[in-house]
Amino acid sequence: MTDEHDGTQGGGRLDRTTMETLARRSETHPLVTSWAFRPDRLSPRVLEITLDSSAYPASVDAARLDIHWFVTGDYYVHYLETHDETQYQCRWDRHPKTDLPRTHFHPPPDAGDAEPASAGTHHLDVLFTVLDWVAERVSTLHDS
Repeated sequence: MTDEHDGTQGGGRLDRTTMETLARRSETHPLVTSWAFRPDRLSPRVLEITLDSSAYPASVDAARLDIHWFVTGDYYVHYLETHDETQYQCRWDRHPKTDLPRTHFHPPPDAGDAEPASAGTHHLDVLFTVLDWVAERVSTLHDS
């Protein structure tokens, strides 16, 4: 994966209020089992949303979303699925990028080169767009 982000790069200061809203609203989705700020609530660098591994086929060990939301309205939403010792991942981003629109997508399986896409700009639209994508991903895995 390219363009690694740890919550301190690119978008500036994290928007803790928006991230708290995303955390609480994510709990309403049936695939979400828990959430936590990492490394902790006092100094969050990322909102980690844990997805229900029992909803996935047995080949998937774990799945989660890592969310960075900045006061500028920029964001990174990283989906990470673990299979034995491999990972399947993608990322929805909104930040300045010289060769692509501000809002873009790094597709699976490795969140490599970005392509134009839009998950929206409102934090709840982005959250539920991504969670809908995850639900479709789970369905596709079961159909394979």
